[in-house]
Amino acid sequence: MKKSILILIILAIVIGGVVIAKPFFILNEGEQAVIVRFGRIVKVHTEAGLKFKSPFVDEIHKFPKRLMSWDGEPQRIPTKENQFIWIDTTARWRIVDPTKFYESVSTLENAYGRLDDVIDSAVRTVISSNYLREAVRNSDEILKSGKAETFQTGDTEGSTSLEQLTISQTQYEKIEKGRQVLSSEMKTLIVGIAPSFGIEVLDIIPRQIKYSEELTDSVYQRMIKERNQIAQAFRSYGEGKKAEWLGKLDNEKRSILSSAYAKAETTKGKADAEATKIYAEAYGRDPSFFEFWRATESYKRTMPNFQKTMSTSMDYFKYLYSPTGR
Repeated sequence: MKKSILILIILAIVIGGVVIAKPFFILNEGEQAVIVRFGRIVKVHTEAGLKFKSPFVDEIHKFPKRLMSWDGEPQRIPTKENQFIWIDTTARWRIVDPTKFYESVSTLENAYGRLDDVIDSAVRTVISSNYLREAVRNSDEILKSGKAETFQTGDTEGSTSLEQLTISQTQYEKIEKGRQVLSSEMKTLIVGIAPSFGIEVLDIIPRQIKYSEELTDSVYQRMIKERNQIAQAFRSYGEGKKAEWLGKLDNEKRSILSSAYAKAETTKGKADAEATKIYAEAYGRDPSFFEFWRATESYKRTMPNFQKTMSTSMDYFKYLYSPTGR
């Protein structure tokens, strides 16, 4: 009886010692672990499951296997033409060699610090050696599309393109690399550095590009100048249309006046002929009455213009002062 109790006590002590020593640990999915004994790596686990370690002497350092993101601080960097821009960069990376990772950086905090130095340096090197257009545009699709901004001008022909209104079209500089190629160049610069930390960097992407204050003013001024050129083009176009319509109106006016004058002269000629005919007939019927009527008509026209008359003995006034009109 006493022997059985002793055995149970011994078993309880052993089990308690095992529980206290914790010789097993669980490695979850998406994790990898490095076992360090007295400062030396003795084993690396990359598969999930229940793992064994030597109690009291082994240290377990777990690292993630999944993809991780690195977000850098915005940098103010000059481009090749010395235009300053703010670059906000992001990257994806993972630990591919836990042994090298532990030996070189040991912790994720230290790894992020090394990535800050390496990636920021690569971004600065690439951006400063290329033109601004390479960083903000990715291709020359804007040149290949051939699309032009159109505006309604009220013409019967329809809308008129901006290229038809402006004398000098907007010239886009040709892209030799583009933003995607610059990202590849950034990655290439750190290909030989990152593996020494047990790290693989999958990509580096400029997440945001923002103009600096002085460059922003320059861009705004260029945009204002471009809009002013377009406005001036519209004004010139309008003045041209105005002159065109005024010319058409003037020609139409001349045509109408010419037609009216010809019609008036024709009518006047017919009327004069008819009047002459009537006069001739009237004169033939009663020449004396016709002469009297012509004299009175002449008096109506001329007498209001006479301020004074020096003599009335002229034959012209015979119908005024002679009762018989003789």
